[in-house]
Amino acid sequence: MTLSHQQKIAACVLIFYWSALFVLTHVPIPDVIQKADVSDKSLHFLAYLILTFLLWSVVSGDKKVKWTRAAPWLVLLVIVVYGILDERLQNYVAGRSCDVRDFFSDLAGALTGLILSSFLTFWPAALLVAGTFIFGVTNVTQTNLADLLPLTDVVFHLIAYAILTILWIHCMHIFLTAKAHKAKWFISAIAGPAGFLIIVKLFSITAGKDFVLSEIIISFVAILVVAAVFYSRASLHKTKH
Repeated sequence: MTLSHQQKIAACVLIFYWSALFVLTHVPIPDVIQKADVSDKSLHFLAYLILTFLLWSVVSGDKKVKWTRAAPWLVLLVIVVYGILDERLQNYVAGRSCDVRDFFSDLAGALTGLILSSFLTFWPAALLVAGTFIFGVTNVTQTNLADLLPLTDVVFHLIAYAILTILWIHCMHIFLTAKAHKAKWFISAIAGPAGFLIIVKLFSITAGKDFVLSEIIISFVAILVVAAVFYSRASLHKTKH
C-alpha cells in the first residue's frame, strides 16, 4: 500500500511524538513543572488529542472519520489500551501514580481528536489541533513559562508558531483565491497566525498572566520567516515559468 503525502507526514511526526510522550510520562515529574502549577488533566487531554489525531491520520490520510466503519473504533481501542498501560506503568515511576482521572482525560482527548476528524480533513484538522495545543500550553500554567524555563519558552514559541503558520498556509486555499506569489497571499499568510497569537496573549493577560513582549516578538518572527519562505519559493517558481 502506498502512503499518501499526509500519511507520510503524520507517520514521521507520530513516531517522534509517541516516543517522546512515552519517555516524558515515565520519568519523575521535574521540580520546575511542579512549581509551575500545571493543570495535569489539561496536559493529558492535549497529549492524547494530538496522539489520536496523528494515529488516525496515519491510518486514513485525508479521509474523515466514519463511525460506521471499523477504523476509528480500532484507533480508539489502541489509544484506550495504551492509556491504561501508560497509567499502570506510572505506578513504578517515583512521584507518579495510576490515576483514573488522568485516564478519562486521555479518553476525552482521544474522542475529541476523532470527532474533529469527523468534520475536517487532514490540514484543517491539523491546524485546529495545533491551535488547541498552543492555546492550552500557553494557558495551562499559573506562572509564566518564560520565568521558569526561558530557553524552553523561546523554543516553544518559535517551533509552535512556525508549525501553525505552515498548517495555516496549507489551509488558505479554502477561502483565498490569491496565488502564493501575490502580496495579498503574503499578508493573509501572516495575518491568520498573527491574529491567533494576539487572541492567545490577550486571553493570558485576562487570566492574570504577565505580558511577555519577547514571546510575541519570537512568535511573530517565526510566522514572518515561514510566510516569507513560502512566498519566496512561489515567486521563484513563477519567475522560472
